[in-house]
Amino acid sequence: MANNMITKLEDLNLVDKFLFDEVMEDIASYEALVSILLEDEVKLLTVPETEKELRVSPQLRGIRLDVVSMDREGEIYYTEMQKRDTGNLRKRSRLYQAQLDVSLLEPGTTDFNLLNDSCFILIAPFDIFGKGLYRYTFEGTCRECPDLKIEDGATRVFINANGTNREDFTQEFLDLMQYITDSTDVRVQASKSERLKLIHRNVKKIKLSEKMGVKYMQKWEELAYAREDGIIEGEAIKLISQICKKLAKGKDAEAIAEALEEEASYTERICRIAKKYAPEYDCGKIYEELKAEEHQYQENLL
Repeated sequence: MANNMITKLEDLNLVDKFLFDEVMEDIASYEALVSILLEDEVKLLTVPETEKELRVSPQLRGIRLDVVSMDREGEIYYTEMQKRDTGNLRKRSRLYQAQLDVSLLEPGTTDFNLLNDSCFILIAPFDIFGKGLYRYTFEGTCRECPDLKIEDGATRVFINANGTNREDFTQEFLDLMQYITDSTDVRVQASKSERLKLIHRNVKKIKLSEKMGVKYMQKWEELAYAREDGIIEGEAIKLISQICKKLAKGKDAEAIAEALEEEASYTERICRIAKKYAPEYDCGKIYEELKAEEHQYQENLL
């Protein structure tokens, strides 16, 4: 793994997930961040949890939240740093809201008024909605009566660090917007915000930590291996899909191997497993069974 492919820890900015998560584990830093973003004095009660995984059941899609904490009134703040526009962030925020809500009540609870108020904050260096605003705040309103709010306690906030409506925000907020993508001494020295300086002290501490340097390298390597495994899995599932289509047309393993120019023994193994899942041919399950067989074979060799 070439080191020149990695952004050095000391060159990361707050927009980078690794640095963001590590900095926001500090309750004072997360409290300062949320207070600046919402332009309100937020006092947190619980130590922030980072990379918190929520899953309703093993069969359903789970989520992983960057940072979660609760204030002294019981409101939950969960914040995501998003460096790239994936094109699905509006729907993703909906899923995150749903998963979080489900996790807040004990099984069997009948009083839904016990559900905590929550504020989802997504921070990005781009404009999801294209209106040029720094901040978009969504609360449920009535189409027929726009002044009527549902008041269910759920708020979703989208931060665009490259907004243009500077006149609507405090200088502290504007300084943070610049700091998100330029987390440097020079940027902080130009600001009078004590809260921003607090965040930066924690940023510098992490960047100078040898322990954090090792953790960053390990994280990068894990992601690199995951990407490599994902490519291998994608190629295997594509091949399985091609084989299943030919099986559905009545072709046998030998003919399929010849048509696809694949090794006969490997094609035969896939065909044998795939026939268990006919006629739907669930490619994901076929791949998992094929992978389990290969793992067992390797175990037997040891």
